[in-house]
Amino acid sequence: MPVPALQEMRERLIVALDVPDARAAQELVRKIGDAAVFYKVGLQLFTAEGPGIVVELARSGRKVFLDLKLHDIPNTVAHAVKLATGLGASMLTVHASGGAEMLKAAVEAARGQLPILAVTVLTSLNDQQLKEIGVAGPTTDQVLRLAALAQNAGCHGVVTSPQEVSRLRSSLGDKLAIVTPGIRPLGAGKDDQERIATPKEAIRAGASHLVVGRPITHAPDPTQAIEAIVAEMTGL
Repeated sequence: MPVPALQEMRERLIVALDVPDARAAQELVRKIGDAAVFYKVGLQLFTAEGPGIVVELARSGRKVFLDLKLHDIPNTVAHAVKLATGLGASMLTVHASGGAEMLKAAVEAARGQLPILAVTVLTSLNDQQLKEIGVAGPTTDQVLRLAALAQNAGCHGVVTSPQEVSRLRSSLGDKLAIVTPGIRPLGAGKDDQERIATPKEAIRAGASHLVVGRPITHAPDPTQAIEAIVAEMTGL
């Protein structure tokens, strides 16, 4: 496959900075160097360091997937989104289960400056666990319902496991961004994820971006791990 395809896949890989503090994040980003350009800042790192870590990464030329999974009343979420628009992030997540009004409030508050992605069903959940919280039927059905709700509310994309991507593409079209956690390279363990796929499978299904954490951050050589994942994504 030509080199431009390799670079395209590299830009579609999001490395999850699920580390305890800024020092650990900075060290990991330094080790990775130019092998990756997109990083996820989630609840762990954001709680430890606050908005400053997002600003720092953005100013260094990295893209930031700000994965806060906001879920509150529409007014509260709207105020949080307004504050987030000034941090330099490239994407921000909210929970689709917050409902249509909350999703619309988030999109309106972003004012076109920050793409809003709606989280459908966490990749750690399966059919039985959804049933325990009152959601009947297959997980895929719930993902499709919430993704359609998010699309109708004006969200730029959704977050779901790679196992639902193909169905989402068929029902919602090609314009919606689909970001997929639960990515496990060939030979990697599933950890606490339930609905997983390999990088190649997720890309073939139609995912726009893949989020990968432990297979990279816990690897002896994170850069080598990234190169192997990018190679899987291209099908090499």
